[in-house]
Amino acid sequence: MMISIIIPVLNEEENLRKLIPLIFQISTENQFEIIVVDGGSTDDTTLIAKCLGAKVVQSPVKSRAAQMNLGSQIATGGIFYFVHADTALHRDFENDIIQALTNGIDAGCYRYQFDSNKVLLKMNAWFTKFNGILAGGGDQTLFIKREVFEALGGFDEKYTIMEDFEFVGRLRKKHQFQVLPKSIVVSARKYETNSWLRVQLANLTVFTLYFLKKSPDSLKSIY
Repeated sequence: MMISIIIPVLNEEENLRKLIPLIFQISTENQFEIIVVDGGSTDDTTLIAKCLGAKVVQSPVKSRAAQMNLGSQIATGGIFYFVHADTALHRDFENDIIQALTNGIDAGCYRYQFDSNKVLLKMNAWFTKFNGILAGGGDQTLFIKREVFEALGGFDEKYTIMEDFEFVGRLRKKHQFQVLPKSIVVSARKYETNSWLRVQLANLTVFTLYFLKKSPDSLKSIY
């Protein structure tokens, strides 16, 4: 079954130079398409993506939720796989995803580890193996059956952050969700740009307000 890999981007030319060739390199079945949805990049993101073999679509809205929904609308695959540009996919991603869906799982994600040896980041990554209320963040990537995604109405575009958790929260109410027992590699750049403590406090604040059902606009302004 065709996997549509949907990548929302904004000024990600350097990461796409690594990610897109990696996908072609590790694919065994070549049953995939890569859709890069640009939110208004000012660098060579779209040019690089096209040259490396991806389909490119321009989103009129700079928001991951809107960009991923747009990507799903032009996708031709029966499986959607939402991926951030600064992620290194697992070399078994095709077989892992198809096997999980064949076994009755409707959607899922991977654990992850950072491209850093810092102890605090290793602690953060350790928690991603649990299939709890904090599982399913965008850094873990998200695969899902097309019909399930469409039945749920896609991502709620009112959320410019926490769109991933809001979607997975709705998903869990009716469908089977799994965290695969393998790790992908994600960038530690937001922790390198900011301090570990600052990122943790920002995440804790937003998660708390989200679970207190504060409005999407208030979450964005506070974050």
